[in-house]
Amino acid sequence: MAGSAYRSRNRRTRDVVFKGVALGAKDFRRIQKLIDGEHKPTRQHIAREVCRMYGFRQGSGEPSVRACRDLLVRLDAKGLVRLPPPIRKVKRSSIARPSMGIDFLLGPTPGWTGSAPDDAVLEVRPIRSDERAGFCAYMGKYHYLGDSPLVGKSLRYGAWLGGELVALLGWSLATKHNDSRERYIGWDDATRQKRLHLVVNNARFLILPWVKQHNLASRVLGANLRRLSSDWEAAHGHPVLLAETFVDRARFHGTCYRASNWVSVGQTKGWSRHGQKYEEHGRPKEVLLYPLHKQALRRLRAPLEAPISTDDEDPMEQTLDVTKLPLDGEGGLFSVFSDISDSRKKRGIRHPLQAVLAVASCAVLAGQRSFAAIEEWARDQSREMLKLLGCRYGKAPSERTFRRVLKHQVDADELDEKLGLWVAEQQPSLEGAGISFDGKTLRGSRDGEQKGVHLLSAVVHGSGVVVAQMRVSDKTNEIPCVKPLLAELNIKGAVATADALHTQTKTARYIVEEKGADYVLTVKDNQPTMREDIERQFDFEQQEAERLNKAKGLDEEAFPP
Repeated sequence: MAGSAYRSRNRRTRDVVFKGVALGAKDFRRIQKLIDGEHKPTRQHIAREVCRMYGFRQGSGEPSVRACRDLLVRLDAKGLVRLPPPIRKVKRSSIARPSMGIDFLLGPTPGWTGSAPDDAVLEVRPIRSDERAGFCAYMGKYHYLGDSPLVGKSLRYGAWLGGELVALLGWSLATKHNDSRERYIGWDDATRQKRLHLVVNNARFLILPWVKQHNLASRVLGANLRRLSSDWEAAHGHPVLLAETFVDRARFHGTCYRASNWVSVGQTKGWSRHGQKYEEHGRPKEVLLYPLHKQALRRLRAPLEAPISTDDEDPMEQTLDVTKLPLDGEGGLFSVFSDISDSRKKRGIRHPLQAVLAVASCAVLAGQRSFAAIEEWARDQSREMLKLLGCRYGKAPSERTFRRVLKHQVDADELDEKLGLWVAEQQPSLEGAGISFDGKTLRGSRDGEQKGVHLLSAVVHGSGVVVAQMRVSDKTNEIPCVKPLLAELNIKGAVATADALHTQTKTARYIVEEKGADYVLTVKDNQPTMREDIERQFDFEQQEAERLNKAKGLDEEAFPP
Protein backbone atom coordinates (compact mmCIF):
# COMPACT_ATOMS: atom_id res chain seq x y z
CA MET A 1 0.00 0.00 0.00
CA ALA A 2 1.57 3.28 -1.14
CA GLY A 3 2.68 5.45 1.76
CA SER A 4 1.10 3.30 4.46
CA ALA A 5 2.05 0.78 7.11
CA TYR A 6 0.15 -1.43 9.55
CA ARG A 7 0.73 -1.74 13.25
CA SER A 8 -1.24 -3.77 15.79
CA ARG A 9 -2.28 -2.49 19.19
CA ASN A 10 -4.05 -5.68 20.22
CA ARG A 11 -5.80 -8.59 18.60
CA ARG A 12 -9.07 -6.72 18.05
CA THR A 13 -7.97 -3.32 16.80
CA ARG A 14 -5.52 -2.47 14.13
CA ASP A 15 -4.40 0.96 12.94
CA VAL A 16 -3.39 1.90 9.41
CA VAL A 17 -0.90 4.75 9.01
CA PHE A 18 -1.32 6.48 5.66
CA LYS A 19 0.65 9.65 4.84
CA GLY A 20 1.30 10.25 8.54
CA VAL A 21 -2.35 9.84 9.60
CA ALA A 22 -3.30 6.89 11.84
CA LEU A 23 -6.65 5.42 10.81
CA GLY A 24 -8.46 3.29 13.39
CA ALA A 25 -11.83 1.62 13.85
CA LYS A 26 -13.56 4.97 14.30
CA ASP A 27 -12.13 6.20 10.99
CA PHE A 28 -13.16 3.01 9.19
CA ARG A 29 -16.74 3.54 10.38
CA ARG A 30 -16.58 7.14 9.22
CA ILE A 31 -15.37 6.09 5.76
CA GLN A 32 -18.06 3.41 5.57
CA LYS A 33 -20.71 5.98 6.46
CA LEU A 34 -19.42 8.13 3.59
CA ILE A 35 -19.64 5.17 1.20
CA ASP A 36 -23.17 4.23 2.28
CA GLY A 37 -24.37 7.83 2.06
CA GLU A 38 -23.38 8.28 -1.59
CA HIS A 39 -25.82 7.55 -4.42
CA LYS A 40 -24.17 5.13 -6.88
CA PRO A 41 -20.63 6.06 -5.76
CA THR A 42 -17.54 5.22 -7.77
CA ARG A 43 -14.27 4.23 -6.15
CA GLN A 44 -12.59 7.28 -7.71
CA HIS A 45 -15.18 9.61 -6.17
CA ILE A 46 -14.93 7.92 -2.75
CA ALA A 47 -11.14 8.21 -2.81
CA ARG A 48 -11.39 11.91 -3.66
CA GLU A 49 -13.79 12.54 -0.79
CA VAL A 50 -11.57 10.61 1.67
CA CYS A 51 -8.61 12.73 0.53
CA ARG A 52 -10.65 15.83 1.22
CA MET A 53 -11.78 14.48 4.59
CA TYR A 54 -8.28 13.68 5.89
CA GLY A 55 -6.17 16.11 3.86
CA PHE A 56 -4.25 13.44 1.92
CA ARG A 57 -2.20 15.36 -0.63
CA GLN A 58 0.88 14.84 -2.79
CA GLY A 59 3.97 17.02 -2.63
CA SER A 60 2.55 19.09 -5.50
CA GLY A 61 -0.49 19.91 -3.35
CA GLU A 62 -2.90 17.81 -5.41
CA PRO A 63 -5.08 15.21 -3.66
CA SER A 64 -3.54 11.71 -3.55
CA VAL A 65 -6.58 10.16 -5.22
CA ARG A 66 -4.85 7.19 -6.82
CA ALA A 67 -2.87 6.21 -3.71
CA CYS A 68 -5.99 6.65 -1.57
CA ARG A 69 -7.98 4.44 -3.92
CA ASP A 70 -5.32 1.73 -3.56
CA LEU A 71 -5.58 2.14 0.22
CA LEU A 72 -9.35 1.64 0.11
CA VAL A 73 -8.95 -1.49 -2.03
CA ARG A 74 -6.56 -2.94 0.57
CA LEU A 75 -8.93 -2.06 3.38
CA ASP A 76 -11.78 -3.69 1.48
CA ALA A 77 -9.71 -6.87 0.99
CA LYS A 78 -9.07 -7.04 4.75
CA GLY A 79 -12.76 -6.49 5.58
CA LEU A 80 -12.25 -3.10 7.24
CA VAL A 81 -14.53 -1.26 4.78
CA ARG A 82 -16.96 -2.36 2.06
CA LEU A 83 -16.41 -0.73 -1.33
CA PRO A 84 -18.92 -0.80 -4.19
CA PRO A 85 -17.92 -3.11 -7.05
CA PRO A 86 -15.74 -1.53 -9.76
CA ILE A 87 -17.62 -0.15 -12.74
CA ARG A 88 -15.45 -2.03 -15.18
CA LYS A 89 -12.75 -4.64 -14.99
CA VAL A 90 -9.61 -3.98 -17.02
CA LYS A 91 -7.84 -7.06 -18.31
CA ARG A 92 -4.20 -6.47 -19.03
CA SER A 93 -2.45 -8.81 -21.47
CA SER A 94 1.30 -8.99 -21.83
CA ILE A 95 1.12 -8.54 -25.63
CA ALA A 96 -1.84 -6.70 -27.12
CA ARG A 97 -3.05 -7.00 -30.67
CA PRO A 98 -1.18 -4.52 -32.91
CA SER A 99 -4.46 -3.48 -34.53
CA MET A 100 -5.53 -1.98 -31.18
CA GLY A 101 -2.69 0.52 -31.06
CA ILE A 102 0.25 1.66 -33.14
CA ASP A 103 -0.30 0.46 -36.69
CA PHE A 104 2.83 -1.65 -37.01
CA LEU A 105 3.50 -5.35 -36.95
CA LEU A 106 5.56 -6.69 -34.05
CA GLY A 107 8.59 -6.47 -36.32
CA PRO A 108 10.04 -4.20 -39.01
CA THR A 109 7.77 -2.84 -41.70
CA PRO A 110 8.19 -4.97 -44.83
CA GLY A 111 10.76 -3.39 -47.13
CA TRP A 112 12.32 -1.14 -44.47
CA THR A 113 16.09 -1.56 -44.05
CA GLY A 114 16.26 -0.27 -40.47
CA SER A 115 17.85 3.08 -41.36
CA ALA A 116 16.60 6.33 -42.87
CA PRO A 117 18.20 9.17 -44.87
CA ASP A 118 20.14 11.80 -42.92
CA ASP A 119 17.49 14.43 -43.65
CA ALA A 120 14.63 12.25 -42.36
CA VAL A 121 12.40 14.05 -39.84
CA LEU A 122 12.58 12.78 -36.24
CA GLU A 123 9.30 13.14 -34.38
CA VAL A 124 9.08 12.43 -30.63
CA ARG A 125 5.67 12.94 -29.04
CA PRO A 126 3.36 11.46 -26.38
CA ILE A 127 1.41 8.50 -27.68
CA ARG A 128 -2.32 8.81 -28.22
CA SER A 129 -4.89 6.72 -26.39
CA ASP A 130 -5.43 4.53 -29.45
CA GLU A 131 -1.67 3.81 -29.54
CA ARG A 132 -1.47 2.65 -25.93
CA ALA A 133 -2.05 -1.03 -26.68
CA GLY A 134 0.60 -1.02 -29.39
CA PHE A 135 3.07 0.59 -26.96
CA CYS A 136 2.38 -2.16 -24.43
CA ALA A 137 2.76 -4.85 -27.11
CA TYR A 138 6.21 -3.69 -28.19
CA MET A 139 7.42 -3.16 -24.62
CA GLY A 140 6.15 -6.55 -23.56
CA LYS A 141 7.92 -8.34 -26.39
CA TYR A 142 11.21 -6.45 -26.83
CA HIS A 143 12.13 -4.78 -23.50
CA TYR A 144 13.98 -7.01 -21.05
CA LEU A 145 11.84 -5.70 -18.14
CA GLY A 146 8.59 -6.27 -20.01
CA ASP A 147 5.55 -4.03 -19.89
CA SER A 148 4.96 -3.61 -16.17
CA PRO A 149 2.71 -0.68 -15.14
CA LEU A 150 4.39 2.69 -14.65
CA VAL A 151 4.19 4.01 -11.09
CA GLY A 152 1.78 6.86 -10.38
CA LYS A 153 1.69 9.76 -12.82
CA SER A 154 3.27 8.78 -16.11
CA LEU A 155 3.85 9.70 -19.74
CA ARG A 156 4.56 7.40 -22.67
CA TYR A 157 6.34 8.57 -25.82
CA GLY A 158 6.90 7.22 -29.30
CA ALA A 159 9.67 8.24 -31.72
CA TRP A 160 9.20 8.14 -35.49
CA LEU A 161 12.04 8.62 -37.98
CA GLY A 162 10.88 9.33 -41.50
CA GLY A 163 7.47 7.98 -40.54
CA GLU A 164 8.83 4.69 -39.17
CA LEU A 165 8.44 3.77 -35.50
CA VAL A 166 11.98 3.47 -34.06
CA ALA A 167 11.81 3.94 -30.27
CA LEU A 168 9.52 4.03 -27.21
CA LEU A 169 10.02 5.75 -23.86
CA GLY A 170 8.15 5.66 -20.55
CA TRP A 171 8.35 8.18 -17.70
CA SER A 172 6.89 7.80 -14.21
CA LEU A 173 7.17 9.22 -10.71
CA ALA A 174 10.63 9.27 -9.18
CA THR A 175 11.67 6.60 -6.70
CA LYS A 176 10.74 7.50 -3.15
CA HIS A 177 14.21 6.82 -1.70
CA ASN A 178 17.50 7.25 -3.55
CA ASP A 179 20.52 8.01 -1.36
CA SER A 180 22.78 8.98 -4.28
CA ARG A 181 20.20 11.43 -5.59
CA GLU A 182 19.54 12.90 -2.15
CA ARG A 183 23.25 13.49 -1.52
CA TYR A 184 23.74 15.11 -4.93
CA ILE A 185 20.79 17.47 -4.52
CA GLY A 186 21.37 18.10 -0.81
CA TRP A 187 17.94 16.99 0.39
CA ASP A 188 16.82 16.19 3.90
CA ASP A 189 13.72 14.05 4.45
CA ALA A 190 11.32 16.97 4.81
CA THR A 191 12.52 18.71 1.63
CA ARG A 192 12.48 15.44 -0.30
CA GLN A 193 8.85 14.83 0.60
CA LYS A 194 7.84 18.32 -0.55
CA ARG A 195 9.95 18.42 -3.74
CA LEU A 196 9.84 14.81 -4.95
CA HIS A 197 6.97 15.50 -7.36
CA LEU A 198 9.37 17.70 -9.37
CA VAL A 199 11.54 14.66 -10.26
CA VAL A 200 10.61 12.06 -12.91
CA ASN A 201 12.06 8.64 -13.66
CA ASN A 202 12.92 7.29 -17.10
CA ALA A 203 11.48 3.84 -16.39
CA ARG A 204 11.60 2.52 -19.98
CA PHE A 205 13.69 3.28 -23.07
CA LEU A 206 13.47 0.91 -26.00
CA ILE A 207 15.18 1.22 -29.38
CA LEU A 208 13.47 -1.38 -31.55
CA PRO A 209 15.93 -4.20 -32.26
CA TRP A 210 15.91 -3.91 -36.08
CA VAL A 211 16.78 -0.17 -36.12
CA LYS A 212 20.35 0.56 -37.32
CA GLN A 213 20.45 4.37 -37.34
CA HIS A 214 23.67 5.90 -35.94
CA ASN A 215 23.38 8.14 -32.84
CA LEU A 216 19.62 7.63 -32.81
CA ALA A 217 19.30 6.90 -29.08
CA SER A 218 20.90 10.19 -27.99
CA ARG A 219 18.88 12.13 -30.60
CA VAL A 220 15.61 10.60 -29.39
CA LEU A 221 16.50 11.16 -25.74
CA GLY A 222 17.51 14.79 -26.35
CA ALA A 223 14.30 15.55 -28.27
CA ASN A 224 12.26 13.94 -25.48
CA LEU A 225 14.00 15.89 -22.72
CA ARG A 226 13.41 19.22 -24.47
CA ARG A 227 9.64 18.80 -24.29
CA LEU A 228 9.26 16.62 -21.19
CA SER A 229 8.57 19.36 -18.63
CA SER A 230 5.94 21.14 -20.73
CA ASP A 231 4.23 17.85 -21.60
CA TRP A 232 4.21 16.85 -17.93
CA GLU A 233 2.66 20.18 -16.97
CA ALA A 234 0.00 19.81 -19.66
CA ALA A 235 -0.83 16.28 -18.50
CA HIS A 236 -0.49 16.59 -14.72
CA GLY A 237 -0.72 20.29 -13.88
CA HIS A 238 2.87 21.04 -12.87
CA PRO A 239 6.30 21.06 -14.54
CA VAL A 240 9.28 18.92 -13.53
CA LEU A 241 12.86 20.02 -12.85
CA LEU A 242 14.97 16.85 -12.77
CA ALA A 243 15.05 13.50 -14.58
CA GLU A 244 16.58 10.32 -13.17
CA THR A 245 17.26 6.85 -14.49
CA PHE A 246 19.02 3.64 -13.44
CA VAL A 247 21.44 1.75 -15.70
CA ASP A 248 22.21 -1.93 -15.12
CA ARG A 249 25.95 -1.94 -15.93
CA ALA A 250 25.88 -5.71 -16.34
CA ARG A 251 23.72 -5.18 -19.44
CA PHE A 252 24.35 -1.64 -20.69
CA HIS A 253 26.98 1.12 -20.60
CA GLY A 254 24.55 4.05 -20.61
CA THR A 255 26.32 5.63 -23.59
CA CYS A 256 23.27 7.49 -24.91
CA TYR A 257 22.66 9.09 -21.49
CA ARG A 258 26.25 10.29 -21.23
CA ALA A 259 26.06 11.62 -24.78
CA SER A 260 23.02 13.63 -23.67
CA ASN A 261 24.97 15.10 -20.69
CA TRP A 262 23.40 13.05 -17.90
CA VAL A 263 25.45 13.05 -14.68
CA SER A 264 26.42 9.87 -12.83
CA VAL A 265 25.93 10.42 -9.08
CA GLY A 266 26.51 6.95 -7.61
CA GLN A 267 24.94 3.52 -7.34
CA THR A 268 21.91 1.96 -5.74
CA LYS A 269 22.30 -0.50 -2.86
CA GLY A 270 20.96 -3.47 -4.84
CA TRP A 271 17.51 -3.69 -3.26
CA SER A 272 14.08 -3.67 -4.94
CA ARG A 273 10.57 -3.31 -3.63
CA HIS A 274 8.00 -6.11 -3.91
CA GLY A 275 4.65 -5.02 -2.49
CA GLN A 276 5.31 -3.79 1.04
CA LYS A 277 8.68 -5.54 1.35
CA TYR A 278 12.21 -4.86 0.08
CA GLU A 279 14.35 -7.69 -1.23
CA GLU A 280 18.06 -7.70 -2.03
CA HIS A 281 18.85 -8.73 -5.62
CA GLY A 282 22.60 -8.09 -5.49
CA ARG A 283 22.82 -6.05 -8.73
CA PRO A 284 23.45 -2.37 -7.93
CA LYS A 285 22.54 0.03 -10.73
CA GLU A 286 24.18 3.29 -11.72
CA VAL A 287 22.17 6.42 -10.90
CA LEU A 288 22.10 9.11 -13.61
CA LEU A 289 20.46 12.55 -13.31
CA TYR A 290 19.65 15.26 -15.85
CA PRO A 291 18.52 18.82 -14.89
CA LEU A 292 15.57 19.94 -17.00
CA HIS A 293 16.13 23.57 -15.98
CA LYS A 294 19.34 25.56 -15.62
CA GLN A 295 18.46 26.38 -11.99
CA ALA A 296 16.97 23.00 -11.15
CA LEU A 297 19.28 22.13 -8.24
CA ARG A 298 18.96 25.54 -6.60
CA ARG A 299 15.19 25.33 -6.72
CA LEU A 300 15.06 21.77 -5.50
CA ARG A 301 17.24 22.79 -2.53
CA ALA A 302 15.16 25.89 -1.78
CA PRO A 303 13.73 26.21 1.77
CA LEU A 304 10.26 24.77 2.16
CA GLU A 305 8.72 28.18 2.75
CA ALA A 306 10.11 29.50 -0.57
CA PRO A 307 7.86 29.25 -3.64
CA ILE A 308 9.01 27.08 -6.53
CA SER A 309 8.94 28.62 -10.01
CA THR A 310 10.19 27.32 -13.34
CA ASP A 311 10.43 30.69 -15.10
CA ASP A 312 13.88 31.95 -16.04
CA GLU A 313 13.53 35.08 -13.87
CA ASP A 314 12.16 33.05 -10.95
CA PRO A 315 9.40 35.47 -9.94
CA MET A 316 7.23 34.92 -6.90
CA GLU A 317 4.25 32.76 -7.68
CA GLN A 318 1.20 34.95 -8.13
CA THR A 319 -2.34 33.74 -7.66
CA LEU A 320 -5.48 35.83 -7.48
CA ASP A 321 -7.97 35.88 -4.64
CA VAL A 322 -11.10 35.43 -6.71
CA THR A 323 -13.31 36.57 -3.83
CA LYS A 324 -11.96 40.09 -4.41
CA LEU A 325 -12.81 40.09 -8.12
CA PRO A 326 -16.09 41.49 -9.46
CA LEU A 327 -17.97 38.32 -10.27
CA ASP A 328 -21.64 39.23 -10.50
CA GLY A 329 -23.53 42.22 -11.83
CA GLU A 330 -22.62 44.62 -14.62
CA GLY A 331 -18.97 44.27 -15.59
CA GLY A 332 -18.61 41.06 -13.56
CA LEU A 333 -16.95 37.92 -14.81
CA PHE A 334 -20.25 36.10 -15.22
CA SER A 335 -21.62 38.79 -17.51
CA VAL A 336 -18.53 38.53 -19.74
CA PHE A 337 -19.63 35.10 -20.96
CA SER A 338 -23.33 35.88 -21.33
CA ASP A 339 -22.93 36.58 -25.08
CA ILE A 340 -21.11 33.33 -25.87
CA SER A 341 -23.42 30.93 -27.66
CA ASP A 342 -23.98 27.44 -26.27
CA SER A 343 -23.58 24.74 -28.97
CA ARG A 344 -24.66 21.93 -26.64
CA LYS A 345 -27.99 20.17 -26.99
CA LYS A 346 -30.46 21.52 -24.45
CA ARG A 347 -31.53 18.10 -23.29
CA GLY A 348 -29.41 16.78 -20.44
CA ILE A 349 -27.53 20.03 -19.64
CA ARG A 350 -26.78 20.14 -15.91
CA HIS A 351 -24.48 23.19 -15.81
CA PRO A 352 -25.03 26.43 -17.78
CA LEU A 353 -22.22 27.29 -20.19
CA GLN A 354 -21.56 30.62 -18.47
CA ALA A 355 -21.15 28.83 -15.13
CA VAL A 356 -18.64 26.34 -16.53
CA LEU A 357 -16.59 29.13 -18.14
CA ALA A 358 -16.71 31.35 -15.06
CA VAL A 359 -15.60 28.57 -12.70
CA ALA A 360 -12.81 27.47 -15.07
CA SER A 361 -11.59 31.06 -15.50
CA CYS A 362 -11.48 31.68 -11.76
CA ALA A 363 -9.60 28.40 -11.24
CA VAL A 364 -6.99 29.33 -13.85
CA LEU A 365 -6.62 32.82 -12.37
CA ALA A 366 -6.08 31.11 -9.01
CA GLY A 367 -3.15 29.13 -10.44
CA GLN A 368 -4.68 25.84 -11.66
CA ARG A 369 -3.13 24.37 -14.82
CA SER A 370 -5.05 21.19 -15.68
CA PHE A 371 -8.64 19.98 -16.00
CA ALA A 372 -8.24 17.82 -12.89
CA ALA A 373 -6.85 20.78 -10.93
CA ILE A 374 -9.74 22.97 -12.11
CA GLU A 375 -12.22 20.39 -10.85
CA GLU A 376 -10.46 20.11 -7.47
CA TRP A 377 -10.42 23.90 -7.10
CA ALA A 378 -14.13 24.04 -7.88
CA ARG A 379 -14.94 21.32 -5.34
CA ASP A 380 -13.03 23.25 -2.67
CA GLN A 381 -15.26 26.33 -3.10
CA SER A 382 -18.28 26.97 -0.92
CA ARG A 383 -21.81 26.41 -2.16
CA GLU A 384 -22.39 30.17 -1.99
CA MET A 385 -19.37 30.85 -4.22
CA LEU A 386 -20.48 28.25 -6.76
CA LYS A 387 -24.01 29.66 -6.79
CA LEU A 388 -22.54 33.12 -7.36
CA LEU A 389 -20.71 31.72 -10.39
CA GLY A 390 -23.96 30.32 -11.74
CA CYS A 391 -23.73 26.65 -10.67
CA ARG A 392 -27.12 25.17 -9.98
CA TYR A 393 -27.67 23.99 -6.42
CA GLY A 394 -24.09 25.00 -5.61
CA LYS A 395 -22.57 21.85 -7.17
CA ALA A 396 -19.34 22.00 -9.15
CA PRO A 397 -19.05 20.62 -12.72
CA SER A 398 -17.00 17.47 -13.21
CA GLU A 399 -13.62 17.19 -14.92
CA ARG A 400 -15.28 15.67 -17.99
CA THR A 401 -17.59 18.66 -18.27
CA PHE A 402 -14.68 21.13 -18.14
CA ARG A 403 -12.70 19.10 -20.65
CA ARG A 404 -15.60 18.67 -23.11
CA VAL A 405 -16.73 22.30 -22.99
CA LEU A 406 -13.32 23.95 -23.13
CA LYS A 407 -11.87 21.69 -25.83
CA HIS A 408 -14.80 21.21 -28.18
CA GLN A 409 -17.85 23.34 -27.41
CA VAL A 410 -16.65 26.95 -27.25
CA ASP A 411 -14.76 29.22 -29.66
CA ALA A 412 -11.30 29.46 -28.08
CA ASP A 413 -10.45 32.76 -29.81
CA GLU A 414 -13.70 34.41 -28.68
CA LEU A 415 -13.25 33.15 -25.14
CA ASP A 416 -9.63 34.33 -25.01
CA GLU A 417 -10.56 37.77 -26.34
CA LYS A 418 -13.40 38.35 -23.86
CA LEU A 419 -11.43 37.05 -20.89
CA GLY A 420 -8.36 39.12 -21.84
CA LEU A 421 -10.40 42.32 -22.04
CA TRP A 422 -12.03 41.58 -18.68
CA VAL A 423 -8.63 40.95 -17.05
CA ALA A 424 -7.37 44.24 -18.53
CA GLU A 425 -10.31 46.08 -16.96
CA GLN A 426 -9.32 44.73 -13.54
CA GLN A 427 -5.87 46.27 -13.86
CA PRO A 428 -5.15 49.82 -12.68
CA SER A 429 -5.18 52.45 -15.42
CA LEU A 430 -2.78 51.54 -18.23
CA GLU A 431 -1.87 55.22 -18.65
CA GLY A 432 1.88 55.45 -18.17
CA ALA A 433 2.25 51.67 -18.03
CA GLY A 434 4.38 49.60 -20.38
CA ILE A 435 2.66 47.21 -22.79
CA SER A 436 4.89 44.70 -24.54
CA PHE A 437 3.70 42.77 -27.58
CA ASP A 438 5.76 39.83 -28.69
CA GLY A 439 5.25 36.41 -30.24
CA LYS A 440 6.25 32.98 -28.97
CA THR A 441 5.81 29.48 -30.35
CA LEU A 442 4.26 27.17 -27.77
CA ARG A 443 6.80 24.64 -26.66
CA GLY A 444 5.83 21.09 -27.56
CA SER A 445 3.08 22.19 -30.00
CA ARG A 446 5.04 21.12 -33.08
CA ASP A 447 3.94 17.70 -34.27
CA GLY A 448 6.09 16.19 -37.02
CA GLU A 449 5.70 18.25 -40.19
CA GLN A 450 2.92 20.34 -38.60
CA LYS A 451 4.20 23.72 -37.43
CA GLY A 452 3.93 24.74 -33.79
CA VAL A 453 1.24 27.11 -32.52
CA HIS A 454 2.55 30.70 -32.63
CA LEU A 455 0.86 33.28 -30.39
CA LEU A 456 1.19 37.07 -30.33
CA SER A 457 0.49 38.48 -26.87
CA ALA A 458 0.20 41.90 -25.23
CA VAL A 459 1.65 41.79 -21.72
CA VAL A 460 1.67 44.45 -18.99
CA HIS A 461 5.18 45.23 -17.76
CA GLY A 462 5.80 44.31 -14.14
CA SER A 463 2.66 42.30 -13.43
CA GLY A 464 3.07 39.98 -16.41
CA VAL A 465 -0.71 39.98 -17.03
CA VAL A 466 -1.67 39.01 -20.59
CA VAL A 467 -4.38 41.48 -21.65
CA ALA A 468 -4.68 40.39 -25.29
CA GLN A 469 -3.60 37.36 -27.28
CA MET A 470 -4.16 35.89 -30.72
CA ARG A 471 -2.82 33.06 -32.85
CA VAL A 472 -0.61 33.97 -35.79
CA SER A 473 -1.64 32.15 -38.94
CA ASP A 474 0.89 29.86 -40.60
CA LYS A 475 0.46 31.89 -43.79
CA THR A 476 1.58 35.20 -42.32
CA ASN A 477 3.79 36.66 -39.55
CA GLU A 478 3.41 38.83 -36.45
CA ILE A 479 3.57 42.23 -38.20
CA PRO A 480 0.00 42.40 -39.62
CA CYS A 481 -1.39 40.91 -36.40
CA VAL A 482 -0.50 43.92 -34.19
CA LYS A 483 -3.50 46.00 -35.28
CA PRO A 484 -6.18 43.31 -34.63
CA LEU A 485 -4.39 42.41 -31.38
CA LEU A 486 -4.70 45.94 -29.99
CA ALA A 487 -7.98 46.86 -31.72
CA GLU A 488 -10.25 46.37 -28.68
CA LEU A 489 -7.63 47.28 -26.06
CA ASN A 490 -7.55 50.75 -24.49
CA ILE A 491 -3.86 51.65 -24.21
CA LYS A 492 -4.21 55.43 -24.33
CA GLY A 493 -1.31 57.03 -22.46
CA ALA A 494 0.63 53.76 -22.27
CA VAL A 495 4.04 52.98 -23.76
CA ALA A 496 4.14 50.12 -26.25
CA THR A 497 7.38 48.17 -26.56
CA ALA A 498 8.40 45.51 -29.07
CA ASP A 499 11.42 43.91 -30.66
CA ALA A 500 13.04 44.84 -33.97
CA LEU A 501 10.55 42.81 -36.02
CA HIS A 502 7.81 45.35 -35.20
CA THR A 503 9.86 48.45 -35.98
CA GLN A 504 7.55 49.40 -38.84
CA THR A 505 6.22 52.79 -39.92
CA LYS A 506 2.60 51.57 -40.10
CA THR A 507 2.83 50.03 -36.63
CA ALA A 508 4.31 53.20 -35.11
CA ARG A 509 1.67 55.43 -36.69
CA TYR A 510 -1.12 53.09 -35.56
CA ILE A 511 0.11 53.18 -31.96
CA VAL A 512 0.40 56.97 -31.86
CA GLU A 513 -2.41 58.19 -34.11
CA GLU A 514 -5.15 55.64 -33.52
CA LYS A 515 -4.41 54.26 -30.04
CA GLY A 516 -3.06 57.45 -28.44
CA ALA A 517 -0.01 55.71 -26.96
CA ASP A 518 3.74 56.14 -27.21
CA TYR A 519 6.24 53.52 -28.34
CA VAL A 520 9.78 52.32 -27.76
CA LEU A 521 10.90 50.15 -30.68
CA THR A 522 14.24 48.43 -31.21
CA VAL A 523 16.32 49.16 -34.31
CA LYS A 524 18.86 46.56 -35.42
CA ASP A 525 20.85 45.69 -38.51
CA ASN A 526 17.73 44.47 -40.30
CA GLN A 527 17.09 48.19 -41.05
CA PRO A 528 20.60 49.55 -41.72
CA THR A 529 19.52 52.93 -43.11
CA MET A 530 17.36 53.77 -40.11
CA ARG A 531 20.07 52.64 -37.74
CA GLU A 532 22.66 54.86 -39.47
CA ASP A 533 20.28 57.83 -39.28
CA ILE A 534 19.73 57.27 -35.54
CA GLU A 535 23.45 56.87 -34.87
CA ARG A 536 24.18 60.03 -36.89
CA GLN A 537 21.50 61.91 -34.93
CA PHE A 538 22.94 60.75 -31.60
CA ASP A 539 26.46 61.74 -32.73
CA PHE A 540 25.20 65.20 -33.74
CA GLU A 541 23.41 65.72 -30.41
CA GLN A 542 26.48 64.58 -28.51
CA GLN A 543 28.71 67.01 -30.45
CA GLU A 544 26.25 69.84 -29.80
CA ALA A 545 26.20 69.06 -26.09
CA GLU A 546 30.01 69.06 -25.93
CA ARG A 547 30.15 72.37 -27.84
CA LEU A 548 27.65 74.01 -25.50
CA ASN A 549 29.49 72.71 -22.43
CA LYS A 550 32.77 74.03 -23.80
CA ALA A 551 31.25 77.43 -24.59
CA LYS A 552 29.71 77.54 -21.11
CA GLY A 553 33.08 76.82 -19.59
CA LEU A 554 34.69 79.67 -21.58
CA ASP A 555 31.98 82.08 -20.54
CA GLU A 556 32.52 81.18 -16.90
CA GLU A 557 36.27 81.90 -17.25
CA ALA A 558 35.62 85.20 -18.98
CA PHE A 559 32.99 86.31 -16.46
CA PRO A 560 33.86 84.78 -13.08
CA PRO A 561 31.22 85.14 -10.37
